[in-house]
Amino acid sequence: MNKVILMGRLTRDPEVRYSAGDNSMAIARYTLAVDRRFRRDGENSADFISCVAFGRSAEFAEKYFRQGIKIVVTGRIQTGSYTNRDGQRVYTTEVVVEDQEFAESKAASSENAMARQSAPSPAAPSMPSPSQASVGDGFMNIPDGIDEELPFN
Repeated sequence: MNKVILMGRLTRDPEVRYSAGDNSMAIARYTLAVDRRFRRDGENSADFISCVAFGRSAEFAEKYFRQGIKIVVTGRIQTGSYTNRDGQRVYTTEVVVEDQEFAESKAASSENAMARQSAPSPAAPSMPSPSQASVGDGFMNIPDGIDEELPFN
């Protein structure tokens, strides 16, 4: 079985191209920085994994993915090779994306981006207060006292 699950941050905006021909298809390529679980000498380290998405997944990546956002990717590893202009054989390994989704809210992504820019050390994620959570996070604000009206209390 060839199955990969990765969670990491985009190192740059996806690079999207369209195939030639009558049935043009989007092809998105991006690199994920995946933190390593164990640290050597207390330093952060990451692996940089190349990913490629096709069709609707590529169009989604083009529209919504930006450098620094955290995503989860599932897919399969694919290896290949080609001969470059200098006549040397080049071997490639990449993840062919089967599914991709956001791993954090847009607000958390913005907070983390600001923290990464302003602080040299990684900032701990913070939970928004209830008043902040209902503003601009895409969820409806539930009024107080609604619990008494629910039939399954």
